[in-house]
Amino acid sequence: MAQDLEKTLWASADTLRSNMDPGSYKHVALGLIFLKYISDAFMQKYNFLSSPAGQAIWADPEEPDEYKGENIFFVPPKARWEYLVNRSKQPTIGKDIDEAMQEIEAQNPSLKNVLPKDYSRADLDKARLGQLLDLFHNINFSSEGEGEQDVLGRVYEYFMGQFADAEGKRGGQFFTPRSIVKLLVDMLEPFKGRIYDPCCGSGGMFVYSEKFVKEHAGRIGDMAVYGQEDNPATRRLAVMNLAIRGIESKIEWGDTLLNDLHKDLKADYILANPPFNVSDWSGHLLRDDQRWKYGVPPAGNANYAWLQHIVHHLAPTGTGGVVLANGSMTSNSSGEGDIRKAMIEGGVIDCMVALPNNLFYNTAIPACLWFLARDRKNHKFRDRRGEILFIDARNMGRMITRRHRELTNEDIDTITAAYHNWRNTGGQYADVPGFCKAATIAEVQANNYVLTPGRYVGAADIEDDGVSFEEKMEKLTAELVDQFFRSGDLEQRIKKNLEGIGFKMEDAV
Repeated sequence: MAQDLEKTLWASADTLRSNMDPGSYKHVALGLIFLKYISDAFMQKYNFLSSPAGQAIWADPEEPDEYKGENIFFVPPKARWEYLVNRSKQPTIGKDIDEAMQEIEAQNPSLKNVLPKDYSRADLDKARLGQLLDLFHNINFSSEGEGEQDVLGRVYEYFMGQFADAEGKRGGQFFTPRSIVKLLVDMLEPFKGRIYDPCCGSGGMFVYSEKFVKEHAGRIGDMAVYGQEDNPATRRLAVMNLAIRGIESKIEWGDTLLNDLHKDLKADYILANPPFNVSDWSGHLLRDDQRWKYGVPPAGNANYAWLQHIVHHLAPTGTGGVVLANGSMTSNSSGEGDIRKAMIEGGVIDCMVALPNNLFYNTAIPACLWFLARDRKNHKFRDRRGEILFIDARNMGRMITRRHRELTNEDIDTITAAYHNWRNTGGQYADVPGFCKAATIAEVQANNYVLTPGRYVGAADIEDDGVSFEEKMEKLTAELVDQFFRSGDLEQRIKKNLEGIGFKMEDAV
């Protein structure tokens, strides 16, 4: 039912887009969903404070301090959803929404310069804007015991995915597909501590980390969220995305590699999907940077700058998961091979996962996951020094559209189980030909420090059906001969040619 609601809302909202570019319309739709979400949360508390129970404790429903202690945004009267919906047919609705966003920011400093405030612009059809407002007003409960706020949170996430798909390459810059995020989070298990994403996009890594904690009976208050994003509009999406879930965060705006705004942070978990193979990352300005412990990354490719940035920001027992292009596992150009060798021998590479194609919105380049750890003998897990786990998941996943594939929950569970059984104390790990292999550093050295899982896992075992190779070939040959000699006109031509040299077809067969 929830999925039907999401799809129906998207289809309805998309019809109201008219000729507007998806990248622009994204902020219109998501801004309204956010406005409804915080207004609903506010009104729930407001109604309690206005009730006899609230009045009994001398509560004032119009006092902002009544809401701050529960991480609820205060929404002024003319910014509340009901007020705006009642004005949805007015030609001034765009101006009304802009003023509502400004008032909310004025009352809630954490949202300063975050909310979209361009609904009154001339190219935005005000009749369609009013229709969109009415559409979101009619969101109903999705299932028994599940409130409108939970539904809106899912709708927000679903819409971001759909906008990423609609925008194609540009959309992928702000949104990492859910199955990739789920795999990274499930592998790292960020129960509590400092979580960091140096290129956080719209905040998907943090959102799923929050879901993981809730699903495993943890406390959201045990998480501290840090991020950085160099696109200001995308950074605003991230702040709204986290605010919807009540996740407090410190998301900075700026180029992480060029201007690291979390210089002193040592994170327990780092999850990142940096842009692949960036050539214009200003590397020539950072040749002496303290982050390059394993070698200076080439100015023409940022992959090994991202890897070393992440290792630099890991706490002593921290772990990280990074999405990169497959070329990062094999490249020897401009010193990358030497950096990879130093990282392998330095013991910070824990696990490598080769991913299937077509998982991402912004690129068809095959990708992989790097799992990194500062201390692989630490108290949380078994001593993995001298080993690297390789997982080949290239044949996993299912096509969900003509262009896009996703990993299923079963795929994610299979990959995660292999890693945890290998990593965790008491895990029952075993190599699986064609899928996973715990290789020694000596084996990696023998392979010239190449980290492609297919180089190590070998071929999958073929199930023995009890039929010998000779019998299979005899059967196949007979079938081919039968098809060849009994195919219409071809049969007659071959028969005639054979008879011309003194043979009969029966003899040939």
